[in-house]
Amino acid sequence: MKTEVKQTGRFERTLTVWIGSDELATAKKKAAARISSKMKIKGFRPGKAPLAVVERMAGEGYVRSEAIEDAIQSIVPTAVDEAGLEPVTVPSVSAIRDESDDGTIEIDVVVTLWPRLDALPDLGEFEIEVEPVEVTQEAIDEQIHALRNQFAELEDYEGKLSSGDFAMIDITVTQGGEVIEEAAAKDMMYELGSESFIEGLDAILEGMSKGMTGEGVATLPEGYTDHGGEEVTLLVEVKEAKKKVLPELTDEMAADATEFETAAELLEALEKNMLAFNVHTQRRLLQDKVVEYVLNEIDLELPAALIDAEVEARVRNLVMRLEGDNISIQDYLRVIGQDEETFIASMKDQAEHALATRVLLESIGAIENFEVTDDDIRDHVRAMLQGQPADIDELVEVWKSSGQIESLTSDILREKALLSLVDAATPVDADGNTVDLTPVEIDQPEQESAEDESADEADEDSAPATEMADGLHGSEESK
Repeated sequence: MKTEVKQTGRFERTLTVWIGSDELATAKKKAAARISSKMKIKGFRPGKAPLAVVERMAGEGYVRSEAIEDAIQSIVPTAVDEAGLEPVTVPSVSAIRDESDDGTIEIDVVVTLWPRLDALPDLGEFEIEVEPVEVTQEAIDEQIHALRNQFAELEDYEGKLSSGDFAMIDITVTQGGEVIEEAAAKDMMYELGSESFIEGLDAILEGMSKGMTGEGVATLPEGYTDHGGEEVTLLVEVKEAKKKVLPELTDEMAADATEFETAAELLEALEKNMLAFNVHTQRRLLQDKVVEYVLNEIDLELPAALIDAEVEARVRNLVMRLEGDNISIQDYLRVIGQDEETFIASMKDQAEHALATRVLLESIGAIENFEVTDDDIRDHVRAMLQGQPADIDELVEVWKSSGQIESLTSDILREKALLSLVDAATPVDADGNTVDLTPVEIDQPEQESAEDESADEADEDSAPATEMADGLHGSEESK
């Protein structure tokens, strides 16, 4: 079998395959057997008629075209392998030339290759704008207020009700003078301002006090009795009024409500945790912005066939998930408010970005000769477990035996490439001041994993501090 490879695109090759007369003759016999198996030819059992008879009955041109199709199916995959090509989509036949004097057929096959960057641009020193990570007193106060709110107590209240107060109420619902019994409520504790029941109820209760009765127009929630969504009249009696009283943050409260002994320790840990969260958030945003910056600096045109295949895979996976929930793609599009054309365009944008990001990171890994060690794999698995106890070595062996370790290794290589880009960038705020995004280590509650048990059974009360908020876990779509 004669072949020739030509570069017809940056990441595309055209493989020309010559099918000789002997190979075609073999293919014609197979095609004739298949064709005759579906025909009734007098004197021959199905599939047993000679080639000449089948050509006479079905047409020589038809048998030849079927034979060429058979030859393509059997010869082209072998030709692609022998040419050393690694297609990332199904190779497509772009031309068939069947006009040579010696009966040889020429077939052009387009092979799409996985894109690779030969080199990276000299990015130099570049800055990426992020939000400041400082923890404000206002943010701390909000968290403390939320904690105090969890332990608030309700006390009897004689004054006028306002947002945040509670009322024990009876509700009578009427429409056109007729009472709707099934919509009534009795001895219901309701928080003003929550707007969690009937639309218009809060307005009626505002300014009322214990013992008062108020009336007003409201709208029943959709699905609430047979009158859901309809306008009604509410007659509301306030039987009890309560005001929420928040406890002061004291050492006693801190010790009762948290793992900390004093309010000072709680505030210190709270500020540190909030700082760690802010750093984590901005590091994740920094990663996205750095990738966007570098993608804009490089010349990377993805093969159309690769993009189409990625879009098809994404749509197919989405449809399968929707079908699992008994949702049609048409209903899904109605819910998200998109027509098919807009949806496909959006999926194409997502596919292009995911593919470009993966190509960039994998190219960096190859150019920089990054390697994955056993410790890297163990650390990655440990991060995936998120503190759940497990035997790391055992899990790694399971992945190796199931063939999943290659995918895991690829994820780690991309993470290393991403980290190298992040380290090359200088995060700054809107005024150009450098923002320190060094991950903040925070102490975690003690958790003993399987490997900790074997490593240090003598000290069951100790657990190492773990690094949090690094956030390099977003692997791209797999090839």
